Amino acid sequence: MLIHPTVDRLRALGLTAMADTLIELQNNPQAAEMPHADWLGLLIDREVTFRDNRRLSRRLAAAKLRQAATVEDVDYRTARGLDRALFQALATSQWVREHNHLAIIGPTGTGKSWLACALGNKACRDGFSVLYKRASRLFADLAQARGEGRLPRLMTTLERTNLVIIDDWGPEPLAAEQRRDLLESLRQRIALASERFDASYVFTPLPECLPSHWRHPREMPPNV
Repeated sequence: MLIHPTVDRLRALGLTAMADTLIELQNNPQAAEMPHADWLGLLIDREVTFRDNRRLSRRLAAAKLRQAATVEDVDYRTARGLDRALFQALATSQWVREHNHLAIIGPTGTGKSWLACALGNKACRDGFSVLYKRASRLFADLAQARGEGRLPRLMTTLERTNLVIIDDWGPEPLAAEQRRDLLESLRQRIALASERFDASYVFTPLPECLPSHWRHPREMPPNV
């Protein structure tokens, strides 16, 4: 049976994985015994898997995570006070679905950035868009966007991202303009997505950077 015309049509339709699988099955003698329904199911499964992996690769590339960390590689034996049950609950990404916020706080060198990137990686795998930014870089981008007249467009990009990770939070106090940009982003995103802050109390406790009525943990926007 000549399958080349079918393969060419599949490729023309953008069904590359199905075309490759069809060739693979045609060259496999054992596949000849498979029912046509099984062939079709396998072709579809391969195409779906290929597209899912391609979308994941794009999300991970767009996230620009600082470290190649995964939740499966977390070492709970490290003495840093990490609650295993809590972190495993966070790893389900349910808090992202519910548009909650998360602050990771602790002394320098305890792996806050690594844990944040691990949760960001898991969110990407769960189908969410993620963006990683160091706090200094984020505020520099906001200031530049304001000067070039494209601040609304940048804010829209942040709003449409399911999860924004702000890392290295707290080495320097926020200027009034930076505080305003941050709060504006929070207000616009609170009902749209999740925004996570990776903060260290060693420098500036996170609540001090937010409005007074958010400073008590029980009064802050939805927490995990």
